[in-house]
Amino acid sequence: MPIPTLLVATWGNGLFSVTGERVHQEFAGRSVRGLTADGQGNVLAIVDGHSLCRRSGDGEWTEIARSEFALSCCVSIGDVVFVGTDDARVLRLDSDGAPQCLTGFDAVAGRDAWYAGAAIVDGKLMGPPLGIRSMAATCDGAALLANVHVGGIPRSTDSGLSWAPTIDIDSDVHQVCAHSTRPEMVIAAAAAGLCISRDAGATWTIERQGLHADYCSAVAFGRNDIFVAASTDHFAAQGAVYRRPIDGDDPLQPLGGGMPKWIDGIADTGCIATRETTVAVIDRSGCLYLSHDDAASWSCPVDPLTGPSGLHIC
Repeated sequence: MPIPTLLVATWGNGLFSVTGERVHQEFAGRSVRGLTADGQGNVLAIVDGHSLCRRSGDGEWTEIARSEFALSCCVSIGDVVFVGTDDARVLRLDSDGAPQCLTGFDAVAGRDAWYAGAAIVDGKLMGPPLGIRSMAATCDGAALLANVHVGGIPRSTDSGLSWAPTIDIDSDVHQVCAHSTRPEMVIAAAAAGLCISRDAGATWTIERQGLHADYCSAVAFGRNDIFVAASTDHFAAQGAVYRRPIDGDDPLQPLGGGMPKWIDGIADTGCIATRETTVAVIDRSGCLYLSHDDAASWSCPVDPLTGPSGLHIC
């Protein structure tokens, strides 16, 4: 079985391609975020906030769109790419056109109650702007979900023309994730706990059993399990990563097998990635944890990669 390649995006030092112990840097000195597969064997990413780029399987990058808006995340459904922005807009990019604002998103019920996430740290107000933090689409393309921070998870079932709210905005959602083969399964990491939907994101339950703290910041589906990162708050000095089966109601369990009980700070939005039996986690300090056996055992294959903004496994 070939060794998978991990892509580690960073807020200011480009992107690192990690294969085994070999590390190759791309976009040095630039901001990269929003890593996601495009469903055609390529990877999409946002570079320097305004450029949507595509990375081919052989590592070649192409800019496919540029926007005046500050871009934050993206997801593809077929040939269409939906892009979220830092000022809470959703853009649609068809294969033959420029990004178009989806005005239906601006009219979603409850939008006037959304607010920017913020906290007082050492007497200073800190936190991201009101914006789209992550996006997901069910594997059949029937439902599109946008995680607003802080504004819940608006959902569209008509390719973004209209939207409806689905979860209390004060759940404070940090990431939404759809299952790759089961269209009914969607999960989200929120300050209220692990959110699970079994109806394609229309309704949610919140689970906390087994967590040391409720604040969840990243989430991903494995082959049989849900993985979620939790901490006391966004600026916590330490966090932990948990798993539980996708089906059933078993409590969350901390990862073992060489994964430390506590990671350095949180694993933020997009900082847990899975593909087949490979699972990867990167913490705030840039320490990369890697498992090739469904999270049974873990290693740290490379030195820390500072300022991580996301992970993807090719």
